[in-house]
Amino acid sequence: MADVKKIATRESYGNALKELADSYPNLVVLDADLAAATKTGVFKKAYPDRHIDCGIAECNMMGIAAGLATTGKIPFVSSFAMFASGRAFEQVRNSVGYPKLNVKIGATHAGISVGEDGATHQCCEDLALMRTIPGMVVMNPSDDVEAKAAVKAALDHEGPVYIRFGRLAVPVINDKPDYKFELGKGVVLREGKDVTLIATGLEVSETLDAAEKLAKDGIEAKVINIHTIKPLDEELVIAAAKETGKVVTIEEHSVIGGLGSAVCDCLSANAPTKVLKIGVNDVYGESGPATELIKKYGLDSEGIYAKVKEFMA
Repeated sequence: MADVKKIATRESYGNALKELADSYPNLVVLDADLAAATKTGVFKKAYPDRHIDCGIAECNMMGIAAGLATTGKIPFVSSFAMFASGRAFEQVRNSVGYPKLNVKIGATHAGISVGEDGATHQCCEDLALMRTIPGMVVMNPSDDVEAKAAVKAALDHEGPVYIRFGRLAVPVINDKPDYKFELGKGVVLREGKDVTLIATGLEVSETLDAAEKLAKDGIEAKVINIHTIKPLDEELVIAAAKETGKVVTIEEHSVIGGLGSAVCDCLSANAPTKVLKIGVNDVYGESGPATELIKKYGLDSEGIYAKVKEFMA
């Protein structure tokens, strides 16, 4: 089998901003002294007059973005997820969310796949934090194709948007002629009748691999990619739960407050279903190679396979 192309979604983020700049003349990019890491440096090189380095001052950067939005600009604010959602939470809530300003937050280096940067930088709480802000759209694309589509969708959406990007290169799984990205709509990647696997971000490709392993054991898993966690595609989630009777959520995020919680909120109100949440189990991360951390925390295909097998038993 030919090697699968792998690209980090942070790379996709920087490239998408550059590619879309001419079509969106009001697009401006703000960074907090991390343009090389967030990959917004490619935009800065091409459009230096539309890039603002705010220095290591994320809270101030959110305020600047809010001000620019009031003038008709479409600011993309860029930093690590830990700083964009954590350090600047108050400013995102009060200066961006409360007045419903058209600010887009590009948060890179999310989850334990940040690797050697360790627990202080491995943000596994960002989706939960951003979900709590009224009116905030929350996206977590699975690969290069979807990440670029998410940036485009964010530009076309009027209002605050949070997009999560990763540091680790991940397989490109959506490079198909019929691929279509629609804000708030999940994508069925595999049909199955025994259990529904709902994944987001880099866990989508791992979940597809796990489904292949389950199939060899006679378990046919339906696989759904949820790239938009808020608003959640409740119609698809409910229909899949009713179809298979069991649901598993998979995310590189805390099991508290992220995709799993969103799915459970939906199902408990509309179609009570047995749910297993696979994610980071209320612990901090640690320093180490990204792929080894994903394996240690049970978020690789083997870990997902084993947990689903136990759940089905």
